[in-house]
Amino acid sequence: MKRYRTKGNLIFDGIVYLIMILVLLTCLVPFIYMFALSLSDPKAIVNNQVSLFPVGFNFEAYKQIFTYPNFFKAYGNTIFYTIVGTIISLAMTTLFAYPLSKGFLKGHKFVMKLVVFSMFFSGGLIPNYLMISNLHLTGTRWAMLLPFAINQFNLIILINFFKSLPVEIEEAAFIDGLSYFGVLTKIVVPLSKAALATVGLYTAVFFWNDWFNGLIYLDTSQFPVMLFLRNIVNGTTMVGDAAGSADKATIGISIKSAVIITSTLPIIILYPFLQKYFVKGLTVGSVKG
Repeated sequence: MKRYRTKGNLIFDGIVYLIMILVLLTCLVPFIYMFALSLSDPKAIVNNQVSLFPVGFNFEAYKQIFTYPNFFKAYGNTIFYTIVGTIISLAMTTLFAYPLSKGFLKGHKFVMKLVVFSMFFSGGLIPNYLMISNLHLTGTRWAMLLPFAINQFNLIILINFFKSLPVEIEEAAFIDGLSYFGVLTKIVVPLSKAALATVGLYTAVFFWNDWFNGLIYLDTSQFPVMLFLRNIVNGTTMVGDAAGSADKATIGISIKSAVIITSTLPIIILYPFLQKYFVKGLTVGSVKG
């Protein structure tokens, strides 16, 4: 420890902590400012009195959001898409990643090249829409779940993690009479909780934030909350601009801020519970020796 606490190391640690604090403030301050705007009085917003603390508590923005028709239904849709989509994605990605983690599999390199190629090149919006339409998925909830079940980046994370697991454990399981599917479900998956939690977090964030695909493929009653709140923001913007009233315009700003808080808070609350798995899942298997 004495050797470590040299002047150069202390300066380096100070620079690292300073950068981390700046990054934290860059992410945290806008969120706090939005929260303050959502709870502030319209007059205080007009007079630019709001900084990081609410001025004149006002819950009108949240009341207006919660009284919108189908708001809670849209929230329920998003929860459904996030939970079911994450489960389907984890199952399909695991079933795809485990065989590709075996170097002796015939065609392994060719399939991996296809996976990497598809990361950089895709058919585009129109071919994707035609494919989903021909599969009769448009207007159904499956349009939000099946086409986006496997992400190439998440697939590569799981492949590398499975490669880092000791081969001897699988060989012992084969000797005991387990099949490849039995080894996957009873040995590999329980040992891969960190990687699965990492991939699950990535997937859950994607499904929670996804609104564009809902706009293209879904009916109004199936809209996720992000798309529903986007429509609210567009509506309040038009009302605020067209009304010509400073109060109504600032109420629109408050609603926008409340929309941001309402849509991002649940996934922010979820992240700390998965953080330890998130870090472990990215680091385990990255160094071998």
